[in-house]
Amino acid sequence: MKQVIVVGAGNWGKNLVKNFSQLGALAGVAEMNPDLRAAISESYPGIITYSDYQQVLATDIPAVVLATPAPTHYQLAMAALEAGKDVFVEKPMTLRKEEAIALAEYAKQQSRILMVGHLLLYQTAIAWMRDYLSSGKAGKVYHVATQRVKLGRVRREENVWWSFAPHDVSVVLDLLGNPAVIQVQAQGQAILQPNIEDNVHVDLQFEGGQTGHVHCSWYWPELKRSTTVIAEREMLVYDEVSQQVTVYNKGVNEDLSNRDEGSWSPDVTASQPLKLECEHFLHCVATRQQPLSDGWNGVAVVEILEKAQKNLM
Repeated sequence: MKQVIVVGAGNWGKNLVKNFSQLGALAGVAEMNPDLRAAISESYPGIITYSDYQQVLATDIPAVVLATPAPTHYQLAMAALEAGKDVFVEKPMTLRKEEAIALAEYAKQQSRILMVGHLLLYQTAIAWMRDYLSSGKAGKVYHVATQRVKLGRVRREENVWWSFAPHDVSVVLDLLGNPAVIQVQAQGQAILQPNIEDNVHVDLQFEGGQTGHVHCSWYWPELKRSTTVIAEREMLVYDEVSQQVTVYNKGVNEDLSNRDEGSWSPDVTASQPLKLECEHFLHCVATRQQPLSDGWNGVAVVEILEKAQKNLM
């Protein structure tokens, strides 16, 4: 069944177009750039293309997928919700917490599905870690640290924090059990361009004493994408590059001596998280189930992004 129109067919939007097409759900693509529209028409014969967003809102297609620049997210998402459509919006949900709250509240009032593209939450390894920590085997979770660094594409319109960190902030919140943040401290270096940070470290404190740390950089010699969990009885490390989770049965005893009883790695089947994310959105549209990365999850992430940005200024 043709259920979605993808809005924006650029660098990332084309991946959403591909996945929703493969799932048999793609009804159309909206794109202002005529060259990109022509490319879509050539790659997906029979798919309707739109040059005007108002045309999209006037259709009877029930859902839109927004893969447009972040500053446009609030306006486009609210217009779609007001038109009675369900909305999948790429990260970051908005650039301001107040806008994110407005979208989440309106979606709730109108019984609309609002989902944010926090892709890592649909990664099989992160889902395994979420379930394992929820089982209590590792004990109380104290701290989650992430690192996302590489020599990457440097942007002029946003810093590395807004470009990379939404993924990792969503994971930190998820693995800690979605606590409320009480303090955000940030440090960054704008090396290549004035006032656009290339390297950022952020420390987070949450209600209940849990903490988090996020390091992101696009000006780094090595490719590293990892998540580390420090818990009461065990420690977990997810190497996103090798797609391996390692559980370390180690810690510190009451007498402050070290305890190391080895490690093991679960069989975490490699997945296609974007496909799983798209399938989840379609399932939520069909069943009216609230998404894992719903609007309120988007609010929590944007709150941290915005507070850290204010620290950097």
